[in-house]
Amino acid sequence: MKHTENIQSLLDSYPLSADLKRICEKVLNAQRISPEEGLKLFQEGEIGWLGALANYVRESRFGDKTFFNRNFHIEPTNVCVFSCAFCSYSRLYKHREDGWELSIDQMMDIVKKYDGQPVTEVHIVGGVHPKMDLDYFCELLRKIKAHRPDLHLKGFTAVELDYMFRKSKLSREEGMQKLKDAGLQSLPGGGAEIFDAEIRKQICEDKVDGDGWLDIHRTAHRLGMHSNATMLYGHIESYAHRIDHMESLRTLQDETGGFNTFIPLKFRNQDNDMSHVAESSIVEDIKLYAVARIYMDNFAHLKAYWPMLGRSNAQLMLSYGVDDLDGTIDDSTKIYSMAGSEEQNPSMTTEELCDLIRDAGRTPVERDTLYQEIKVYDDVSVG
Repeated sequence: MKHTENIQSLLDSYPLSADLKRICEKVLNAQRISPEEGLKLFQEGEIGWLGALANYVRESRFGDKTFFNRNFHIEPTNVCVFSCAFCSYSRLYKHREDGWELSIDQMMDIVKKYDGQPVTEVHIVGGVHPKMDLDYFCELLRKIKAHRPDLHLKGFTAVELDYMFRKSKLSREEGMQKLKDAGLQSLPGGGAEIFDAEIRKQICEDKVDGDGWLDIHRTAHRLGMHSNATMLYGHIESYAHRIDHMESLRTLQDETGGFNTFIPLKFRNQDNDMSHVAESSIVEDIKLYAVARIYMDNFAHLKAYWPMLGRSNAQLMLSYGVDDLDGTIDDSTKIYSMAGSEEQNPSMTTEELCDLIRDAGRTPVERDTLYQEIKVYDDVSVG
């Protein structure tokens, strides 16, 4: 579905208020929209029109290219000292017998399983375990790097990092530098949830606050490390909270330029303390991705994390601003399957992922963690 050539005539076919017409003109002229205008997109934007505008932004940057990487996950533990209301994954430390705790040797066995395979990234995230401290993870990073120097090490949410640094009595810069020296190269975007303090008080009161999350990523960027950014949506937050969250990220990106991609994460309600909260509809999911692509003008990439949305819904988002589907995953990451996502065993081969992208009329492009292109799969063969 290409809109770039006839975008103006297409958009003119929708009945728009004067305010939406002004927003449209700003986007077509590559001008930044304000938080008030972003809120109006959520409140008044019709799905077809939002999709056309978001797809225009996406195709203006990348044409039909859709990015993915070959990666695998390590989840050291789901034992956690925090109790987030939305989390179906973690087990409190006092009930740690119900969870898992991997040793460094066990995690190295996971890494070695991919010896000789063309994976480019390992993604390391898990619960906040009081015995898995900064020194423990530095040892893990050094061992992975020594075993496979070419593998990009992406790891640890700001929640994990905040706990590590405080427990080690190190400043954020000192702690981050120590991890970087051990081999850490970039950060995932987890733990952001919604930055608003009142919402955070209800869903994740005891972990690092929004300002702390932003400062940890700011610190990583200042040390030359890149990171991703997320937002947990579709629970008790309002449209205004979403715009406030995206505005904070957009402001930090103006300051540092260190974010690779923005990743909206859909709240799933199975087996957690927010099971009474209904999940968002596919229409609301589409609206969120489209508005995010329009609003996050200084973020090059917008990712639909397919293990969370499900393959077909993630594929659908490629028409609503998304240009990245994450990776092959190629393992059994449990963070979303335990919360009731469509993907109970989230793994796709490179061929399957390329077929998914092609079936949406897009061109698959393998990338590395920093979005440098490795291979364009512009024919049917996958090597």
